[in-house]
Amino acid sequence: MSTPDLSTEIVDPAVRERALTRFHDAGIVLPTFAQLADPSTIPASIRAALADLDPDAPHPLNLFRVHWYNAEDRRGLVSVPVHLELPPALTGVPATIVVVLGQLFPMIAAHKVLAAYACLAPRILTGQFDPTAHRAVWPSTGNYCRGGVAISRIMQCRGVAVLPEGMSAERFEWLDRWVAEPGDIVRTPGSESNVKEIYDECARLRARPDHVIFNQFSEFPNYLVHWLVTGRALGHVFEHLQSGRPSLRLRAFTSATGSAGTLAAGDRLKEDYGARIVAVEALECPTLYENGFGEHNIQGIGDKHVPLIHNVHNTDWVAAISDRSTDALNVLWNHPEGRAYLVERRGVPPALVDALSSLGLSGIANVLAAIKLARHCGYGPDDVVITVATDGAAMYGSERDKALAKRFAGRFDRITAAEAFGEHLAGVRTDHLLETTHLDRTRMFNLGYFTWVEQQGVPLPQFVERREPAFWRGLRELLPRWDAMIDEFNHRTGWDVGQTVARP
Repeated sequence: MSTPDLSTEIVDPAVRERALTRFHDAGIVLPTFAQLADPSTIPASIRAALADLDPDAPHPLNLFRVHWYNAEDRRGLVSVPVHLELPPALTGVPATIVVVLGQLFPMIAAHKVLAAYACLAPRILTGQFDPTAHRAVWPSTGNYCRGGVAISRIMQCRGVAVLPEGMSAERFEWLDRWVAEPGDIVRTPGSESNVKEIYDECARLRARPDHVIFNQFSEFPNYLVHWLVTGRALGHVFEHLQSGRPSLRLRAFTSATGSAGTLAAGDRLKEDYGARIVAVEALECPTLYENGFGEHNIQGIGDKHVPLIHNVHNTDWVAAISDRSTDALNVLWNHPEGRAYLVERRGVPPALVDALSSLGLSGIANVLAAIKLARHCGYGPDDVVITVATDGAAMYGSERDKALAKRFAGRFDRITAAEAFGEHLAGVRTDHLLETTHLDRTRMFNLGYFTWVEQQGVPLPQFVERREPAFWRGLRELLPRWDAMIDEFNHRTGWDVGQTVARP
């Protein structure tokens, strides 16, 4: 596939020279993708400089924190990604369910900043994006636009966030603090399910020559960075657990569809460990499950279409989760009465109850899908289902208040907590779970035609070639080429990673 995001050639030398000058003057050093996959390879000088740096500061060195190995204080480095092992007292199933936490990423406390870096860096390297003149447009229903604005600011360019007006208040509050001016936040009609409206706005912005669209749903670096970085991190967590319990088997990986970037980690986990890949979506908008439509509140998992970067023919299961459950558990896990109920009546360890605030709405959906699959398949203690929490509950305080008023009439006590636990955790059923056949995968793949060929103008041959496993394997060849270009780019700016660090 020949697209701008996949180039490894210098497209415009003059643009690249301006980027080199800008990065030299700002003291910006780019991490390689290999370093983000294995942060222990980041030079000691960089790691030492990070020790005193605020992880939420718009400082170039925070690019070297865009990985899964940040410590719980978000400053240090850990040898194994921070994760939670959820006990049967909480999940109701004997399977080992593990959640790796995205809220430890820098600047936005969500792992989408990784995808944003992966999408912008190759365009800088190849002279396709001019930080002195272009604006980077980041369409999103969740955290990707925040990640894009953060990466843009660090790389000394202008970021524009495009997202539905109905998203959580906390997203807009963060954006207000980070954008160059209020006009760089573009609110589109609707909420989580209104992706088409985002695309329409991007089509309008694309007409301006200084606007470059970084559409996470079609940018293959989004897929690649999660295959390399997230896939390795999750595999490392499993191997760590297995080292203490050799009988463990990695059965499955669950991930909300969203842009399908994170699902790419499943491709690696299947290849390395035989894990099954479970795509998670909202029951109220069952796009993959039954070519459906609708509205829901599992924020950050945009739907009503099949992303171009979704390797659909490698998807083993589809699980549909109701936003009634994610809304209710967002309250149960974060309300004082709910937390007390979990500890006192369900015997969940207090430290784990405290840690449940590390899961935002899509993370809760991922866990529910893991429980659903484990129950359906009869998984036992030696069977591991691994998933991720893109962000934490801090991004959804306003949504928690809405759910409390809407679903619990403003009152939440121990009885209400017990009812919520019984319905949405103990009561998790095995319905709305599809084990995909070849026909199912073909149906889901074909559904993408209407978005990408008819609406977005992707040439039919480029759309069709994504059916073949060789296409997805071939993409991986780009990663070492980009890393070589990063090394050369850093050398040209005079900020060799091994010799110095970025200026404060």
